[in-house]
Amino acid sequence: MSNPLKRTPLHDRHVSLGAKVIDFGGWAMPVNYPSGILDEHKTVRSAAGMFDVSHMGEVAFRGPRAAEAVQKLVTNDVAKLVDGKAMYTVACLPSGGIVDDLIVYREKADEYLIVVNASNIDKDVAWFKEQAGTLCEIANLSDEYGLIAVQGPKAVALVRSLSDAPVDQLPSFGFTRCQVGGISVGVGRTGYTGEDGFELFVASHDAPRLWDQLLEAGQSVGLKPIGLGARDTLRLEARLSLYGNDIDEEHTPLEAGLGWVVKGHGFIGEEALAKQRAEGVTRKLVGFVMKERGIARHGYPIQEGGVVTSGTTGPTVGVAIGMGYVPADKAAPGTSITVDCRGKAVRAEIVQGPFYKRK
Repeated sequence: MSNPLKRTPLHDRHVSLGAKVIDFGGWAMPVNYPSGILDEHKTVRSAAGMFDVSHMGEVAFRGPRAAEAVQKLVTNDVAKLVDGKAMYTVACLPSGGIVDDLIVYREKADEYLIVVNASNIDKDVAWFKEQAGTLCEIANLSDEYGLIAVQGPKAVALVRSLSDAPVDQLPSFGFTRCQVGGISVGVGRTGYTGEDGFELFVASHDAPRLWDQLLEAGQSVGLKPIGLGARDTLRLEARLSLYGNDIDEEHTPLEAGLGWVVKGHGFIGEEALAKQRAEGVTRKLVGFVMKERGIARHGYPIQEGGVVTSGTTGPTVGVAIGMGYVPADKAAPGTSITVDCRGKAVRAEIVQGPFYKRK
């Protein structure tokens, strides 16, 4: 017998809205609503979309040595954070392979919250406790939180209209706690779409009420609920990596183009990464645009000696795009590569930076 799918606190809302619900890493999640992935994608780029990301995990680090514990686990320099600021980073194995990519929120000097990927919650919590559990209290709060992302050019004004604090003044990767629609919410100016917006941390039992209020208030600006299908096309256009596809324990942050989150401060995996940095990487994660008809999909071979990790047609950019690992000497922007699309050789060109950048 297979285990029943886990449900977020918003599951009933998705069903009532007519969502197509799928098994996503053991979670029952909406892949799209009746208007479809393309419409949902365009809605986020032009107005505002609302995502249920309650399947993500939240892990609290508390105590006088909490900063030391987090600093040991992640590659970015947590000492640079002040209260109410967050940073993107990764946690590594001693080999330099990526355990997970994370966002670290500093609430107070002795209290941090780390958001982890849904598929990695149990693995990450076990790893954190094994490596740093003697330094501070490490608590898995994933079941206590609902998480709602509101993203798009009209998202900030919408959330501000329901808030009792000037959340529109928060900087990128800023964090505060306030009331949204009369509900106690943690507001982070973070997201996974390439658009401006917020991720709203709310007690699980309050999540449906917050969702309903946002949906009602958002009608005036064209807000729609958005499923995982558009979440994937949006993040890929912004060239944001997906754990399990583009990054994993077999690849290092240096190979994945995440060298900017690797600082030197005694974290797990630092020696391996310093060695790799000195010697140079042998493979690199690149972004590419298809130059002939064909869509690159996860797992398709790249004939120059690599593999596609993510691929789709970018609805906003209007071309088929992808990411994949290639030998380092073939990774320069402008380089032509050939993707094997189900036995058909299709030409592509490596490009610099994100495929889509908001104005």
